[in-house]
Amino acid sequence: MTLTIGILTGGGDVPGLNPCIKSVVMGALELGYRVIGIRRGWAGLLHYNPDEPSTRDYYIRELHAEDVRTIDRTGGTVLHTSRTNPQRVSPKDTPDFLKNSKWGKPIPEEGKTDYTDYVLNVLGHLGIDVLVPIGGDDTLSFAVRLHREGFPVVAIPKTMDNDVFGTDYCIGFSTAVTRSVEFITNMRTSVGSHERIGVVELFGRYCGETCLISGYLAYVDRAVIPEVPFDIQKLCDFLMYDKRNNPSNYAIMTISEGAIMEGGEMFVTGEADAYGHRKLGGIGMLVSEEIKRRTGQNTMYQQLGYLMRSGAPDSLDRMVAMSFGNLAIQLIRRKETGKMVALHGGKYTTVPVEIVMAGRKRVDVPSYYDIETYRPRVKDFMGVPMFLS
Repeated sequence: MTLTIGILTGGGDVPGLNPCIKSVVMGALELGYRVIGIRRGWAGLLHYNPDEPSTRDYYIRELHAEDVRTIDRTGGTVLHTSRTNPQRVSPKDTPDFLKNSKWGKPIPEEGKTDYTDYVLNVLGHLGIDVLVPIGGDDTLSFAVRLHREGFPVVAIPKTMDNDVFGTDYCIGFSTAVTRSVEFITNMRTSVGSHERIGVVELFGRYCGETCLISGYLAYVDRAVIPEVPFDIQKLCDFLMYDKRNNPSNYAIMTISEGAIMEGGEMFVTGEADAYGHRKLGGIGMLVSEEIKRRTGQNTMYQQLGYLMRSGAPDSLDRMVAMSFGNLAIQLIRRKETGKMVALHGGKYTTVPVEIVMAGRKRVDVPSYYDIETYRPRVKDFMGVPMFLS
């Protein structure tokens, strides 16, 4: 009987997903396996209705070589994505055919329903033997749930924030940093021409690695990360000093979307998503306005946002994405499931998939950041990982 592999992508899109998908598909086909692509992440399995053929046409697609031949040339994910969490589905996100069905287990304290049993039923109905989910810690947390329920999974970590616990590197990180450095460097043109203070806000949620590394490589004057609450007056004083000592009379800084002022809270808006996260973004604008109020200097604020993860992947992300995909197929061939592919010390390896939920990956502040000056600072480069992670 032919082995059938399911593959999906969840959470935010990043460059490198398509090369990863292609390497999984091509590697599987070479071994004589079938590959079923699942659209829109976990939502594809939740919304698929065996009694409604149109849902199969929309969410399920067998992948052949011709389907993935050119996908590695573009960013994003051809399988599309979502932030659906089948363990905690709100009433408004529940498909009509599942409401009042036998499949849901109510979670009264949250007002949500756990449809894990239904997802397992769909996987069985589709004849999927092993599932390859590609995602961040949120997406992979449900992969852990499936593993604990006895379903074979091989997980692949991706996130531009590089914050999946258990691996030194996640697909999408290098391109996000590359994009950020390019935009910061280009922004110096306008900030310098107008002799202002530039504030560049970067994605990163609760981990400041993207902000730290981008700021380090772009040689910004200051970089503010979530791991270290900042004193706004102290930051203003530093920036004024930087501006005065710049022959072009300007200063520029990066700030992570999850940064926190001393005595304040993380700047979030909207309702919590299926994984309990509210939308981040906007702290840079608040800081920009506060700098102008306190210093009298004009500022220039830019939120890079989705531009950081748009477009085709760089060479490093292609390399890691393809290698992760091929390693996943090797694990499946050896019947080694319940694992996540990873990079440790510059070498490809695997870890138990459950490690995703064992901790939180954050910037090693004592090693890579000066909390007094708000600057990246590597105390000793000997033996340091390439990405300072």
